[in-house]
Amino acid sequence: MHSLVFLCAQKVVSHHSTVHGALEFIPKELYPVLFKAAFMNKKTLVLQDLVQTWPFPVLSFQKLLRKCQHCDRALLQEKPNKLCVQTVILGVVAYLNEALEDRLHSQSKRQRLQVLDMTGLQDDGIDQGPESMSLWSRTVTLAKACIDISKHQSKCTKRTPKRRKGPYSSSVALLPPQPVSVEVHVDLFVNSTSYGVLKDALQNNANSMLRLKCRDFRAEELPIASTVGLLEFLDPTGVRQVDLRFNNLGLSGLRVILPHMAKFTNLVSLKLPYSNIDVRRLSAGMEGSLHYFATQLSRLSCLKELNLGSSRLSGKLRQLLGDLQGPLESLELAFCYLLPNDLAYLSQSLHTPTLKKLDLSGNNLSDSLLQPFQHLLEEASSSLLHLDIMECRLMDIHLESLLPALCRCSQLRYLGVFGNPLSTRGLKNLLQRTMGLLYLQLVIYPYPVDCYSENLPWPPTSSNLLNGSVDEEKFSRVSAELQQMLLTASRTDAIWTTNLCRHNTLDYFNL
Repeated sequence: MHSLVFLCAQKVVSHHSTVHGALEFIPKELYPVLFKAAFMNKKTLVLQDLVQTWPFPVLSFQKLLRKCQHCDRALLQEKPNKLCVQTVILGVVAYLNEALEDRLHSQSKRQRLQVLDMTGLQDDGIDQGPESMSLWSRTVTLAKACIDISKHQSKCTKRTPKRRKGPYSSSVALLPPQPVSVEVHVDLFVNSTSYGVLKDALQNNANSMLRLKCRDFRAEELPIASTVGLLEFLDPTGVRQVDLRFNNLGLSGLRVILPHMAKFTNLVSLKLPYSNIDVRRLSAGMEGSLHYFATQLSRLSCLKELNLGSSRLSGKLRQLLGDLQGPLESLELAFCYLLPNDLAYLSQSLHTPTLKKLDLSGNNLSDSLLQPFQHLLEEASSSLLHLDIMECRLMDIHLESLLPALCRCSQLRYLGVFGNPLSTRGLKNLLQRTMGLLYLQLVIYPYPVDCYSENLPWPPTSSNLLNGSVDEEKFSRVSAELQQMLLTASRTDAIWTTNLCRHNTLDYFNL
């Protein structure tokens, strides 16, 4: 239910002409609730006026759009409306252009807005409709705004009179007005199509009135030189995450890129999935590259999250993680061809007692890895919040042996077991046995093997399960039975689903 203040704010922002003429008389304490109302109701003209005259030094999406006492909707958790986000950026540009004109005419005004914080906007890359704005689009829009401001700034600088006549001398030097600037805290996503515009924006960052300060940096399918170039332009103090994927780096490419990470003194998360790393047949030269890779990782003193998904790391986990300065809290090793000694090392390492998130999807946990994994679960049980073991070839008999250790994970919030050849009976056993995990809110489970239309080869591969034809009528009955079990146990707060896309898994920074 909306508060009376919020309902009044909605009424006010419904008429742009009323707000536009009254802004100078509106107490600044009402700006935040007016912003929420304008954003929620897509009143872009009002929104731009509010941003252009924002009376506080900081305008933060995280603080303004999260659920609060005025509004029962958490707008930050919804996909951002494209027009509203663009309008906020236009409002900041208009504010800076106005400040430029004031400088041109030697009018000194106290700077109001100094920081625009656009971090934290929802973007899962799924179901991006025409009204939503992706992280990639926000990056491009902001980069273009920075370039436009720099060009306008350059023109105004050329037009600024440097001296004027004075009553007691032939000329008097003008003191330059105090420069006005806005720092934009933002997450950036770049690929080959947006590389050029982002590079141009970051190159002028130091001298521009609109400056980008990156929090989370993500690059896909970029050449090594381009990636290094962009990393060099980023403010080293602001970056907390670097995510480089589908870049075909290999160990030789990582050898070039990783030294540039050391300057990010607050780097907490490093993601390098799909980097084409294969340590199974290393030449003498590549052994040196692997050692160098491990050495560079150990220089990242604040590192808490590491994603090496789809790298072939067989037998090398101790070498890669053994010299890290502190324990990891999130480790993603999906499809890494791990060996028993890898999991044995991990269960004895300093990382396991602190692990909050663990992803071992795509590793064959049904054979020689089963016992080491069971021991790993036991050692991580007190801290583990998120566990992904999708496509691990786990059948009912394997799951039965893992359940005692799994049920000790009393803090577990998320469990992913999709793509495993489990039967209806096995799923019901899993649900029944984990009912006592009171924090377990989301389980992504597989289609039961007995719900497939045709006989599956046994044991079925992940490909058999993903491409096989499911009997929807059979599965509908099973799904209803699982939901009834949750209802009977008063666990309607827990979501059990086969849908991989509609439910976001836990991000490390939200754990």
